[in-house]
Amino acid sequence: MALFLEFLSQEWILALALLVVGIMLVLHEARKSGPSVSPQQAINLINGESGVFLDLRDSADYKQGHIVEAMHIPAAKLATRMAELEKYRNKPIVLVCKMGQQSGAAGKQLKAGGFEKVYKMTGGMVEWSNLQLPVISKA
Repeated sequence: MALFLEFLSQEWILALALLVVGIMLVLHEARKSGPSVSPQQAINLINGESGVFLDLRDSADYKQGHIVEAMHIPAAKLATRMAELEKYRNKPIVLVCKMGQQSGAAGKQLKAGGFEKVYKMTGGMVEWSNLQLPVISKA
């Protein structure tokens, strides 16, 4: 640890440059998959612009509880079922997964497919449930 601290003190410019590049890389990757929105912001987007919630979870999780009128396309099948989203090409698509961490890859796929308004819901269904927002279950 002492050697690491000595290196940082002597090569602080190099360490700072590495930190800046790391931050820029993270921001660039996040931007490619679409901005993040809170559940409240997502509701406003969907209601205000006739968008859709896209639930990316597997069928078992979806049946346990999902957002009202959410479209269900599991993340693994998104590439083959992207045509189902065609009517939302110029409308907001809010990606929902279990905890808000898997929607980034789906966002990149949709952006690459020409979808303009792609958003990731922060916290996913865990946050939605924590806020006690309504869900429908298909038991």
